[in-house]
Amino acid sequence: MSTVNITINGKQYTVDASFTVLEACRSVNIEIPTLCYLKEINEIGACRMCLVEIEGARTLQAACVCPVREGMVVKTNTRRVREARKLNLELILSNHEKSCFKCNKNGSCELRKLSAQMGIDNIRFDIETPKTEKEFTSPSIVRNNNKCILCRRCVAVCDNIQTVSAITATNRGFSTEITHPFSIATKDSNCILCGQCIAVCPTGALREQRNIDDVWDLIENPDKVVLCQIAPAVRAGIGEEFGYEIGTDTQGKMVAATKKLGFDQVFDTVFSADLTIMEEAHELIDRVTNGGTLPMITSCSPGWVKFAEHNYPDLLDHLSSCKSPHTMFGATLKSYYAKIKGIDPKNIAVVSIMPCVAKKYEVTRPEMEVDGNRDVDYVLTTRELAQMIKEASIQYKDLEDDVFDNPFGEVTGSGVIFGTTGGVMEAALRTAADALSGTSATNVDYKDVRGKKGVKEVTVTAGDLTFKAAVCSGAGKARELLDELRATGKSPYTFIEVMGCPGGCVMGGGQPLFDAATREKVDVFAKRASILYNIDEKAPVRKSHDNPEIQKIYDDFFEKPNSHIAHKYLHTTYTPRSINGNIDNEE
Repeated sequence: MSTVNITINGKQYTVDASFTVLEACRSVNIEIPTLCYLKEINEIGACRMCLVEIEGARTLQAACVCPVREGMVVKTNTRRVREARKLNLELILSNHEKSCFKCNKNGSCELRKLSAQMGIDNIRFDIETPKTEKEFTSPSIVRNNNKCILCRRCVAVCDNIQTVSAITATNRGFSTEITHPFSIATKDSNCILCGQCIAVCPTGALREQRNIDDVWDLIENPDKVVLCQIAPAVRAGIGEEFGYEIGTDTQGKMVAATKKLGFDQVFDTVFSADLTIMEEAHELIDRVTNGGTLPMITSCSPGWVKFAEHNYPDLLDHLSSCKSPHTMFGATLKSYYAKIKGIDPKNIAVVSIMPCVAKKYEVTRPEMEVDGNRDVDYVLTTRELAQMIKEASIQYKDLEDDVFDNPFGEVTGSGVIFGTTGGVMEAALRTAADALSGTSATNVDYKDVRGKKGVKEVTVTAGDLTFKAAVCSGAGKARELLDELRATGKSPYTFIEVMGCPGGCVMGGGQPLFDAATREKVDVFAKRASILYNIDEKAPVRKSHDNPEIQKIYDDFFEKPNSHIAHKYLHTTYTPRSINGNIDNEE
């Protein structure tokens, strides 16, 4: 590593020669405010909040894009710097809808936090700018450009991480607007609805489409049996909404609080993750042994599925035909559960609590329906569940731990780790390896597929068969593997797991939000994922096919994995879409 010597605020430091001034300052614990900056994602100096004085420069410099050099002299806290930052912040605020009390980011807004930090008590500018209507065309994401500060974080994460490029800046000057190319509506765009734009937005310009009132109406409807299911990743994040440190497991309190909301029963989606593994692992075995389309690619992530439909319609045969776990569960509740309880499926409503905003779109797909019954009626994000708990005045931290309801209360460690990148692969391999070898492996940890690295691979030996599998995290990394497959017509892998969000569901667009400073200082992914791996490690049953309730539901209803009746309720089809096509694929 090459280094340079620089002076910051009168003190000499030796820093990495590849650093920017911002990185150099932060490496020695000198803080500089930022608003548009996201390390390695959005480093464009747009907000001008990180201005510093550099000796010899005529103007103030944006620290996030200014490289260090030998002998550089930097001042981060002069009157000139403070006044310039404050002026820039006032200009940003002058063009911002200041309805903080009703904003979804109230309490976590980076703009408001910075305003308090800089002592903004008056805005000297009154700029009249056109007001835009909120955009509600998507079932997943709402855009309010009146709160947009043109930081371009959403553009950067969509371009640089997800490689979808569904968001752009149009027009110039005061007319500049962040929207979809050609200003088309979200529903008509190639947006995959992953919600990563929501996760990085510093204000309330982006949020999920809310279904809280719809769910309250269901709960209060005496003619409906309202069943709730909660995804594995939700337990890894919801505590943050109630003041717990990132990485705190509050599963028992989460279940207790959800039951108090008035649902008739609260189930664990981990059960249907086990069900998904039974179907997916045996689909893989069938493809391997009978010459099916390989590599087989997982289909649990609706954002990834939509990405494939838009960008790789010629490769859709590679996707597993399995529905995602929560839609499998919805179909099961409105068939098997309805039968054993003697309830008309039309009187059952299913609400899924998910870490993902794309799941809101997923349940509107026409394929997610059996015999006229929608698999799932509504999806709430982790944030929405927390909001409902707060609205009900439930004191989360004071609750006694509770457990999920039965039937379907028996779950495995395999189903729990679905919530993190690599988890679906690891769970599927535990079952597929046993089935292919005809033995029960004692070592069930496939640690090579764990972690946030964009692409991970593992070599699996089961009986006489040896094959390679890969895990990719984020749509951009999936593109790398699919481009290779499209170009060559082959892949070194037999099985590929794709999660639409980098890090998997624990980092989904519906999870609790955190600011850019936390993103740099805390490995949020590792802390959330550790909750799921700890649960898996302690689970008495760690393989989906060893779950006695899974065995029972096949004996009683589904017959065997990939049977005719299993395909009716648990499998789906996909729709090729134009690169600029819409959700309903009307083109």
